[in-house]
Amino acid sequence: MKTSPVTAPARRSSARFALQIGMVLILTSWFGVSAAQKLVDPNSVAPEYRAVAEKRRAEQIKLLECTKKADEAKVLRRDRAARISECLDK
Repeated sequence: MKTSPVTAPARRSSARFALQIGMVLILTSWFGVSAAQKLVDPNSVAPEYRAVAEKRRAEQIKLLECTKKADEAKVLRRDRAARISECLDK
């Protein structure tokens, strides 16, 4: 089976494009981890919002603890949300 000279470069460029898209997706997901929300600092907000900021910080800490427990238990990705939600309800 012969390939025409026109299709060979087209295959190479489409393979190169697919590789570039794959790299972009991998890097995006990898750097997405570091773009997670930071803990709220109640002292850095206006006094009238401090109580809300303290409540949000407590929620964030509890979420981090539940996420850490799910990581340690090696929960499958498909079951992760249910496991974390169950932990938060306790």
